[in-house]
Amino acid sequence: MASHIVTAFENELRDINRKVAEMGGLAEKAVVDSTDALIKRDTILAQRVIAGDTRLDQLQREIEEDAITLIAKRQPLAVDLREVVSAIRICNDLERVGDLAKNTAKRVLALKGEYQAAALLRGVEHMSEIVLEQLKEVLDAFGARDAVRAMAVWKRDGAVDDLYTSLFRELLTYMMEDPRQITMCTHLLFAAKNVERIGDHATNIAETVHYLVVGEQLVDERPKSDTTSMTNVSYPQAKG
Repeated sequence: MASHIVTAFENELRDINRKVAEMGGLAEKAVVDSTDALIKRDTILAQRVIAGDTRLDQLQREIEEDAITLIAKRQPLAVDLREVVSAIRICNDLERVGDLAKNTAKRVLALKGEYQAAALLRGVEHMSEIVLEQLKEVLDAFGARDAVRAMAVWKRDGAVDDLYTSLFRELLTYMMEDPRQITMCTHLLFAAKNVERIGDHATNIAETVHYLVVGEQLVDERPKSDTTSMTNVSYPQAKG
């Protein structure tokens, strides 16, 4: 009987982890496609990203329901309980990644006219490439239960913040130099912030992997360096 219970628990946990892996793949694709849609002004691809978010939401609900049922039925302890709790945490972060990618896709639909600042677009694209690499790396770390690999992602969180701060200042400068581009730059600001927040969720997942493997919450302060709050920004002077 005990062997049967163990096997049942392992099968149920394996199914939860399979759904987390599916969410990870869908979230990565949403990030790639939303960025491509932004760069190429591809409204059809943007609409596909928005529609695809429904599957991520569905998987999140299924994982949470499966996890609650598993805890109630099997009453797991120690590392087994951490496995279930970690799956819930990670699926919540991946659902938010999907939401942020969807928000970027909505910006594509809202934009009108032609982009006037290709360099700023490349800045958003570069940020997205780095964040996507972090997301892939941390999901691989989760699959391998590799806390060292996860912490390597955690330590790189500040690099994304630096890129966002730089792009934020460039966009402000561009808006002040050419007020006709305020609408376009505002949409790009929101898109860049979405990408920066996706990086934060990758960092959340890294912390969860550390908790899963080590058995302790990470207490160190994150290496943040985003200085774009309204009280910290040094605004450029308008020309004229």
